[in-house]
Amino acid sequence: MEVTLAFIIFIISYIFIISEKVNRALVACLGGVGMLFVGIIDLDGAFLQYIDWHTISLLLAMMILVSITSQSGFFEYIALHVAKYVNGRPIPLLILISLMTALGSAFLNNVTMVLLVVPIILTLTKLLKLNAVPFLLSIILASNIGGTATLIGDPPNLMIGQAVEHLTFNDFLVHLGPVVVLIFIVVMFGLVAYYRNSLQVSLEDQSKLERVRPKDYLKDKVLLLKSISVLSITTIGFIIQPLLNVDITSIAMGGALLLMLLTYQTQDVEEVFKSIEWVTLFFFIGLFMLVGGIKEVGLIDEIAKSIIYYTEGDLPKTAIYILWGSGILSGFVDNIPFVAAMIPVILEFESYGMTNLDPLWWSLALGACLGGNATLIGATANVIVAGLAVKAKQSFSYLEFLKVGAPVALVSFIISTIYIYFRYLIYF
Repeated sequence: MEVTLAFIIFIISYIFIISEKVNRALVACLGGVGMLFVGIIDLDGAFLQYIDWHTISLLLAMMILVSITSQSGFFEYIALHVAKYVNGRPIPLLILISLMTALGSAFLNNVTMVLLVVPIILTLTKLLKLNAVPFLLSIILASNIGGTATLIGDPPNLMIGQAVEHLTFNDFLVHLGPVVVLIFIVVMFGLVAYYRNSLQVSLEDQSKLERVRPKDYLKDKVLLLKSISVLSITTIGFIIQPLLNVDITSIAMGGALLLMLLTYQTQDVEEVFKSIEWVTLFFFIGLFMLVGGIKEVGLIDEIAKSIIYYTEGDLPKTAIYILWGSGILSGFVDNIPFVAAMIPVILEFESYGMTNLDPLWWSLALGACLGGNATLIGATANVIVAGLAVKAKQSFSYLEFLKVGAPVALVSFIISTIYIYFRYLIYF
């Protein structure tokens, strides 16, 4: 009876999460509380065993760091400098804004990065009288690709990094960085080729950009210095974390608290906390409870057995199966809940004789993060950008995104498959 109840709660919750008809944080939390009410998990188990407070805390810390830094006008300053550097030419602007988004997504967080970049690009395209849609789509694609490169860049990686103790920030960068760079280059060539005829700007509109002064957007130079210094120290801390022997969450929280301490006189602490994306954090909390429920009744174990049976325990076959399976499903099911469900499945493989699980983790990370580019609901960043576009009356349809996103995802899977095979699986 418990198995049936857990399965029903889980499926109903996922259907509502996918449909986006009701706020997904509310749905996830209701599903998690549903698991408590029917007795599948208890409160102690939920809070002490299933909710990953390391992931929640790390996300919270990065949100604080970026929120305070954004108040200095730093991100607007950089974006406007980029636009002036290319003299408002659309194709170079598309490439450089995408590069900026990808780098920011890797070292800050892709969800936060799109929230910062989209309003800037909407202003620039309005000034230059350009169609904003190609830029908005490129921001989505670049954020998901760039976020794939590091532990903190994309929520699925964050969850994997917290679940697998021996994987460090540097491990993600070293193992996923090379293939991410290659995919980004290929995708940018494709986007430029696809949109080249619609990316045209007049000399008159270009001249408007000359009158814009990026330094006017720097609101507080003292805050800028403090923010960049703490962000740099925190990032260096991530890189040398194995030497420090300090948990990556502790480094991030230390950086966030240090920046709040240094800026509390100008940045009200209550206002900083109001700017936190609490919806995202509560979504994770509810999600962890939902997945904990199906794990408690043994459904995770059965899924693991099914995959092992299908792949016959062969590591290369299992890795490729996870890469493509997670990639395709993440295009239609938000990649965060999917990865939350898959992590305990892969951990279960160890009990069936698989000793080297690292290729499976890299396959899951690449599939889930890059699969988020396939459809408009594939990743959190996609949904956020689409919402901002509607408010700015620069909306694009599900089908319009699919025409670009699906080929990008397919090419990304093919490149990732070749990379995973020749780097990790060829000797098995």
